[in-house]
Amino acid sequence: MHAVDARIRRRLESDVVLIRQIAEHIIAGGGKRLRPALVFLAAGATGYRGDAHVELAAVVEFIHTATLLHDDVVDESELRRGQKTANAEFGNAASVLVGDFLYSRAFQMMVAVGSMRIMEVLADATNTIAEGEVLQLLNAHNFAVSEAAYLEIIRRKTAKLFEAAAQLGAILAESSAEIEHGLARYGMHLGTAFQLIDDVLDYTGDAAHTGKNLGDDLKDGKPTLPLIHVMQRGSPEQVALVRSAIARGGREDFRAVLDAIHDTGALEYARGKAREEADSARQAVVALPNSSYRDSLLELAAFAIERDY
Repeated sequence: MHAVDARIRRRLESDVVLIRQIAEHIIAGGGKRLRPALVFLAAGATGYRGDAHVELAAVVEFIHTATLLHDDVVDESELRRGQKTANAEFGNAASVLVGDFLYSRAFQMMVAVGSMRIMEVLADATNTIAEGEVLQLLNAHNFAVSEAAYLEIIRRKTAKLFEAAAQLGAILAESSAEIEHGLARYGMHLGTAFQLIDDVLDYTGDAAHTGKNLGDDLKDGKPTLPLIHVMQRGSPEQVALVRSAIARGGREDFRAVLDAIHDTGALEYARGKAREEADSARQAVVALPNSSYRDSLLELAAFAIERDY
């Protein structure tokens, strides 16, 4: 991970001062670096012994960071990882353009690796993520979103890059199609579990740990799984409350919505769905040869649902 951080710093070099400033702001913000870790662990679990995984881990992190820059602009977010977002610090236009720089730099880097298969996987993933972002935008303030439709948004917007990151490790090791497919499924289920827990933390987390304000999803009118569950299982009054809160956005009804979430067991329901996804992730890699890398993949699935940040 020290190697990938060093690679990120080197690849963010630009003679445009503002790009360097925003890049340093991003790096200083830290982050879990889960997606780069997935590239490393999948490569190790499948026996890869080169060094291209460092470059690809940085590529995956660049793509992820670009999506965050654009998301924060769309959501008008002011806080991420406990500090001001780039758009709050430097403005929306600069954030969008530096996000574009990160995307294009990521594609320069993946071309340098010289694998058409890797370029295909990452190009498809980036396109799918963009579709997911547009789907989420289209469904903002839409209280009629079904659970199935919401899970599809998650799989495109969040889980797809987890899927690609795990798949890259298998491709580097020239693994069989079966192993590559298993690691791809692992990443997809892990990413889905991760996002479902993010949904829970938006209503239960400690801002000091999560690095974001409670109720941000409600403010943006996002019909996440806890809210969908209330609308499926709540009383007519609770359903009307949540529908109105999603349609309007904002935090005015946050406390009342939170009460409805607790009354209907919505958080336990979302955690249960996340556990199912984590179990599916573990099953997808259990057939890999015994190694510390495989053990870490299994532990990562547990972390995804047990974390509080």
